[in-house]
Order: sequence, then C-alpha cells, then structure tokens
Amino acid sequence: MRTEIATLGEFGLIRHLTEGIELKNKSSLYGIGDDAAVLSYPAEKEILVTTDLLLEGVHFDLIYVPLKHLGYKSAVVNFSDIYAMNGTPKQITVSLGISKRFSIEDMEELYAGIRLACEEYDVDIVGGDTSTSYTGLTISITCIGEGEKGKVVYRNGARETDLICVTGDLGAAYMGLQLLEREKAVLKGADKDLQPDFSGKEYLLQRQLKPEARCDIIRKLAEEGIQPTAMMDISDGLSSELLHICTQSKVGCRIYEEHIPIDYQTAVMAEEFNMNLTTCALNGGEDYELLFTVPIAEHEKVSEIEGVKLIGHITKQELGNALITRDGQEFQLKAQGWNPLKGETTISEESDKTE
Repeated sequence: MRTEIATLGEFGLIRHLTEGIELKNKSSLYGIGDDAAVLSYPAEKEILVTTDLLLEGVHFDLIYVPLKHLGYKSAVVNFSDIYAMNGTPKQITVSLGISKRFSIEDMEELYAGIRLACEEYDVDIVGGDTSTSYTGLTISITCIGEGEKGKVVYRNGARETDLICVTGDLGAAYMGLQLLEREKAVLKGADKDLQPDFSGKEYLLQRQLKPEARCDIIRKLAEEGIQPTAMMDISDGLSSELLHICTQSKVGCRIYEEHIPIDYQTAVMAEEFNMNLTTCALNGGEDYELLFTVPIAEHEKVSEIEGVKLIGHITKQELGNALITRDGQEFQLKAQGWNPLKGETTISEESDKTE
C-alpha cells in the first residue's frame, strides 16, 4: 500500500508522525503543537546543543539502508555528540526534506526508528518541520542535552602524561559499509531474486546500520569518579578525532598499534578486501565509540572498566602525533577518514613515517 504525502499535507504529516508522543523529561515543559517548544533547565545545569545534517547520496544510500534503521541512526549520532561532552541528551527536533518518491508509509518507517531511539535513550521529540525536497531525502536533527556545571568535557583539556582511551572496538562500521557497497555492486544488474549472503557478518552490518551511543561508559566513568580531561565521539575516524584533541589541547600523542581494539569479524573482512587492518581501524569512522583522555593517576580505575581500552598517552606538542607499530616503528598520524566536504573516505595503506 502506498499513500501519497500530498493527501495529508505538511501539517497533517507532522501530526500523523508525532501522534501519541509523550514527554518524559522534566526539562520538557511543552513539545509539539505550538510555534516553539518550551524547555526549562535547572540553574546548576549547562545546556548542550548539537545538530546533524544527513543527505541522501552523501551520508546514506537507501538501496541498502532500511528507513527504520536510518531513523534510529540519525537520532543516535546526535545523542553520541552530547555524551561526548559528558552530558545527557534530553530533547530533539526533527526536520525532513522529502521528495515525491516517498510515501506516508515510508515516513512512518523513518519516524518509527527515530521514536525507538528516543525511547531507548529517554529523549523527547519536541518539534520539527517538513518540506519538499528536489534532491532526495534530507534529515536534520538538533539535540539538546544537559551537563553538570564544571563537569562538561571539551576537546581542549588533554595534558601531557594523560592516558588515551577508547571504548568498544574500531573499524567494524567501515567494514560493514564496504560489505554493503560490494553487495550493491554485485547485485547491480543481476537477477532480482538473488539475495546477498551476510551470514557471519551480522556484527559489521549492525555497527554500520544501527550504531549505539556509549551512555553506558559515561555512567561507569561517573560511578568511578573519573572525569575525562578531553573527549570526542569517533565519527570521522580515530586518527582524525585524536588530531582534533591534540590540536585544540596543544599537545602531542603516542598510540600503540597492538592496543587498538579490533573485532574478529573486522579483521576477517579486512583480509577479504585486502585492506590494511590498522589503517581501517584508525580511519574508517562511524564507530561512534568514545575517545577520551584521563589523568595518569586514574590508570588503575580506568583500566578496570569493561569496554574501555588504553591505547596510548599524551606527550609534549613538539614531539608530534605518532602511531607506534607492533615492531616498534613510528609513523606520523594523519587524518585520512571521512571528509564531509569532499564526500569521501580516503584510506591509504600506510601513513608517512616521522623523521
């Protein structure tokens, strides 16, 4: 069944998609239904705001991305930005640019994913907009969150001797993308009844299509009384994010290849594609894991947190930013991950060796 969006109109579509939404957070005083949402945050809180724009053909391909998964991911990547500030997401607004090829049922699927993410992370949908698009589907989400005063973490706080930590594992989302792109190419022009075989690779697909924000790690750090000195989420690749921290903190870094966490399926897939595994883990992007630094005095406590891996340390700025390989060689870190302005991921086999 297909119902044209024009049968409801802009405001009718918004009412239809947001029907039954209930506000959970005390800071959400009034949501959808007026000219603006009304929020109220206690004086002891800092208000955090982030926004993300996703364009069809640039950030996602609907040939292999289900709309419900896309909705879920669109929301979660914004939540991840708030967690990366050591905060908690509370509200989102959702704006959509929709071309005529989409039906009301399509938008129901997209919104089902957004609403599911909001339910999972206790976030309220408090507003949004829809408009006609002539270039496909556009998704713009703004997320509002809160942080304790004095506990919001920025990118510029890393200091010499701090430990560098990452959560989870790296490179799986990129390998999932490579797998999907390969199957898309294989099936192009092939028998329409032919189905791709993803058995044994489910983790890679999950990491690409339905990532999760690491709120669990933020809670564990708080429980242990550990406040990171700098933090980012890994959306554009470990190398890129670490260089952001080092540049803004005016420091250098050393990370060790043998300590970079990589899942078994990622390693198998990289070998299958004849790709350098470490390069994929450093530059693949879209893992939405957390990269953070902590004072060296927190070594024992942070080492005991499940899901956190120590991968290196912060140095003086003049020592530069380097990867130490398993055989002790030193290579300069370069940002080779996702470039949103070029719309591509550039991953080479090897970084330049430091002098």
